[in-house]
Amino acid sequence: MSFRALLTEKADDGSISSSVQALDDARLPEGDVTVDIEWAGLNYKDGLCLTGQGGLVRNYPHVAGIDFAGKVRDSQDYRYRVGDAVVLTGWRVGETHWGGYAERARVKADWLVPLPGTLTTRDAMVIGTAGLTAMLAINRLEAEGITPASGEILVTGAAGGVGSIAVALLKRLGYTVAALSGRPEHADMLTALGAASVVDRAEFLGQPDKPLESARFAAAIDSAGGDVLGKLLRQIAYGGVVASLGNAGGIGLNTNVLPFILRGVTLAGIDSVMQPFDARMAAWSRLAGLFDFNAYAENVAEIGLEGLPEKAEQILRGQVRGRVLVRPAG
Repeated sequence: MSFRALLTEKADDGSISSSVQALDDARLPEGDVTVDIEWAGLNYKDGLCLTGQGGLVRNYPHVAGIDFAGKVRDSQDYRYRVGDAVVLTGWRVGETHWGGYAERARVKADWLVPLPGTLTTRDAMVIGTAGLTAMLAINRLEAEGITPASGEILVTGAAGGVGSIAVALLKRLGYTVAALSGRPEHADMLTALGAASVVDRAEFLGQPDKPLESARFAAAIDSAGGDVLGKLLRQIAYGGVVASLGNAGGIGLNTNVLPFILRGVTLAGIDSVMQPFDARMAAWSRLAGLFDFNAYAENVAEIGLEGLPEKAEQILRGQVRGRVLVRPAG
């Protein structure tokens, strides 16, 4: 049986290119479950994979796509039957293992999660790795004692996939949200999603640095990293928590011990790649009842495999807001 896939290849001169090709099932990697993919997502990390940046892909040819949802085509695992709706996020799929930019995938059973019955496969990819990560971050804040009564929550990278969903979820849960963004044109979108205020990134970073700054936020969800993370740590109130889940701004951390010693701030790392099955199931179950698809509808775009390379470049340039869905068969 053949299927369409966006195959990314590396030429002898090191250049990276992607094209839609018809492949045979025999080329699929080893795994317990074969899935007919109905929807996949396009994230910042996917952009890196499609352009060969960051060293995420080491073996070519490759099929990128770090998350996807579809129906089970064949299963060697008792937990999944033919026709079951499933979702996959993380586990280095789309990096070291062929991912979702194809009509078909074969993966290990442990990497999948049964889709809650109230969600369609498209719903799952509107949420995607971005939504799952946002939910995991919120769950961690709450596990550390943060509640709506704690005070304002800052979301950095707020116009991106994780950030925009985090803003919407926090609003639904009754939190007061401040959205940090470097693009003024996204302010209306962030306000519509539920942000009580929009903080300009340049203004935020332009304030004079002090070992500790005024306690402005009860907690934060940070998908920016770099200078933004260092700056916000000094503005978190006593006993506050920062859920850190991205490093688009760099892996360096310019800070000092005072936020941690004098204010007892907790820096919690959120890695959606290797989450235990129970944590993923709990997050997906909560998302099924919490996510407001109507409120987020205007922030979802759909493309086919052919449009992926160009859109990936736009994501890397920071020119895409919200969530981009990929329909392999479209």
